[in-house]
Amino acid sequence: MITQWYNGNGPSKGQGFRVALALACILMGEAFGARPGAAETCPTSLDRAIATVIETPQWERSQWGIVVAPLGDAPIYEHDAQTYRVPASNVKLLTTAAALVALGPDYQILTPIHRYGTAPTLTQLHISGRGDPSLTTADLQAFAQRLHSEGVREIQVLSVDDAPAHTHRPPTWEQADLNFYYGAAVNRVILNGNAFRVTLLPQGLGQPVQVVSEDLTALGQWQGQNLTTTVSDEGARVEIASTFGQPTLTLTGGLPVNGGSTSLEMAVLDPTAYFLDTFRLALNQAGITVGRTLVSDPPVDHIPQDYFTSPPLAALIERINQPSDNLGAEALLQQLGSVETATGILTALGVDPEGYRWVDGSGLSRQNLLSPAAVLQLLQAIGQHQYADVFRASLPLGGESGTLRNRFRNPALGVYAKTGTMTGISTLSGYLQPEGGEPWVFAVMLNGATSSVQAQRAAIDEVVGAIATWQTCQTDLP
Repeated sequence: MITQWYNGNGPSKGQGFRVALALACILMGEAFGARPGAAETCPTSLDRAIATVIETPQWERSQWGIVVAPLGDAPIYEHDAQTYRVPASNVKLLTTAAALVALGPDYQILTPIHRYGTAPTLTQLHISGRGDPSLTTADLQAFAQRLHSEGVREIQVLSVDDAPAHTHRPPTWEQADLNFYYGAAVNRVILNGNAFRVTLLPQGLGQPVQVVSEDLTALGQWQGQNLTTTVSDEGARVEIASTFGQPTLTLTGGLPVNGGSTSLEMAVLDPTAYFLDTFRLALNQAGITVGRTLVSDPPVDHIPQDYFTSPPLAALIERINQPSDNLGAEALLQQLGSVETATGILTALGVDPEGYRWVDGSGLSRQNLLSPAAVLQLLQAIGQHQYADVFRASLPLGGESGTLRNRFRNPALGVYAKTGTMTGISTLSGYLQPEGGEPWVFAVMLNGATSSVQAQRAAIDEVVGAIATWQTCQTDLP
């Protein structure tokens, strides 16, 4: 599908938009779960269409915040839009927009590599961490092979500096999140997203579940207490808990004997040690021996000979927004320096700092607070910025990519939006860009929900469906 982004002045309301409307009327029922034929008639008002969703008994104890506006224009619908909500991963809109405006889409993170000595023996190889969230084991292996091809056979000291942020997690994150990939620590020498995969395999009936991983370096940092059992119950599952302040994971529960394996993405316990140990292994496998490994101060007045280079920022923010990558968002905030610095960038962009309370880069903290009105300001401003196309392309596209791959299955409606999910919280904010139509901006935030995540998302999708129907209905048909 080819769509076009219009900054303020879209096409006239002509044939292309009428085609889009016809498609919407045909497909809207399938796209948003409406009754067949229900969307063929335009609603009498947008207020009433949205009210039929949010004013049902299911949501009487929940709190909705909604705002809708054409790009570059005043809101046409508001529901409690000035009130703070817990935004979950909608915070990533703030982080990625601030980084894009401040750094530009071509910005790359350069990680300096310092060599001391000459082949075949280097007295020291030092990596100065810069918080690149894209580095992988494959990058380390490729560099190790390069060193070997240049005649290096020994490195006496392999070192890194990890300043100014050393194994950082925002203090307001919940402990239960810290065991898993979405709560991984952020440091300056990030490797593999500071996460690794663990596979749980059922054994014979009554035997403990087997725990395996291809990344033995990461798994070896944890001490495991395996209290699981392989059982006949098809609904059995394994629970994982950690002991506060100790490198111990306790596994309880079980897996059904005929249920197959289960995979989990776990957080690396000590990311700096993980980087050093993994790099040492890569060098050893390439035929280079390594003496000591250590964390040291960065070199003074020494020019690096090599760099690890990240993808451009345009690709990095897509890697963050599409799958909703928490570590990538926190790493990007580090590039800006602090929440305070990023707030200043957004204020200059036109976003009122009184419209939000911002405490982390990812939205994992429940102390983040954000009003739908502030989201609207942000999306309006970045949607008319010179980097508008880059920002929109970083967002999941309904029915096609990221966290919206299985939602809004009619891509012609052009739902480009960032999701957010926590217990009792679902959010969705972004753009409606139908083929041939002008973009609209929306923010939908649901807090205090007791229904399932699936029910919350379905209700939000109905709200967006009502907005999309109303949007297309604004065109005069022949």
